[in-house]
Amino acid sequence: MTVSTAPSPVAPEAKATWRDYLSLTKPKVISLLLWTTLTAVFMAAQGWPGETFVRGLWLLTVVSLAGYASAGSAGVFNMILDRDIDLKMARTAQRPTTSGLISTRSAFIFGLALQVASFVALWVWTTPLAAWMSLAGFLTYVVVYTMWLKRTTWHNIVIGGAAGCFPPLVGWAAVTGDLNLFAGFLFAIIFFWTPVHFWALAMMIQDEYKEVGIPMLPVVYGDRLTAAQIGLYAIYTVVLSVMPVYFGAVSWLYFFSALGLGGWLLWLSWKLYRYVMSGGRPNKKEMLPLYLYSMLYLALLFLAGAVDRVLLA
Repeated sequence: MTVSTAPSPVAPEAKATWRDYLSLTKPKVISLLLWTTLTAVFMAAQGWPGETFVRGLWLLTVVSLAGYASAGSAGVFNMILDRDIDLKMARTAQRPTTSGLISTRSAFIFGLALQVASFVALWVWTTPLAAWMSLAGFLTYVVVYTMWLKRTTWHNIVIGGAAGCFPPLVGWAAVTGDLNLFAGFLFAIIFFWTPVHFWALAMMIQDEYKEVGIPMLPVVYGDRLTAAQIGLYAIYTVVLSVMPVYFGAVSWLYFFSALGLGGWLLWLSWKLYRYVMSGGRPNKKEMLPLYLYSMLYLALLFLAGAVDRVLLA
């Protein structure tokens, strides 16, 4: 592994562009968060989210832009707080905050502006509860995960991963102004899915985490326990995913989709467990299928929930 010990110097005349500021928001990470937000909008509305087409389109636009701004703001503050770590890893050493292209002050102002704009937009044009749920996700990611847990305990992703569970609550609250049991299950599904997804990545790049002293589970307890924990959380995720059927929140379309999607998630988790227990060393070839499928799993599961609620529930 190549470790960068110093950022590449930025030429004195170099100026940050809008693309550099966009990169601070971690757009690739946000895409799945926005998907769970928007599918939750349709689940809550059980159809088009508005009395008219225009009203529904306006709601979706506000939720999309405000949701991106809030999650993007969390990404900005994460890069500010983690710039010392990013400096030491080759894959992150060229981030704008680390290379010096964007100053800490400029990044702070940008991140704060995004968060304020998001909160105000959700409060004014959707519901106050949606604004508070969005802010809660931001604070969980920045304060609980980045500032507190990430560098202190291997439970960081389990507890701090709750930040990624708030987007569907934002989408739900934007439509209804409240939360119910089904919305709670959407939160819980993502909560138990997150370790499966993130530990698959952590096993691939554990040497980098070890190099900078981040106590991710595979660094602290090794591959075997991590593989076992991935399997356990995959079981939790699949069980939770089918439970909404039993109180009538969704019907057969979602149920069979959840079973099929969950079955493959369990199979990939089991394959990883067997490989590691037989002495195999996790690498990109072995870990990538589970890591990539875990994202597809969540996207398709939430799509199935939205289609089921719109057409059948």
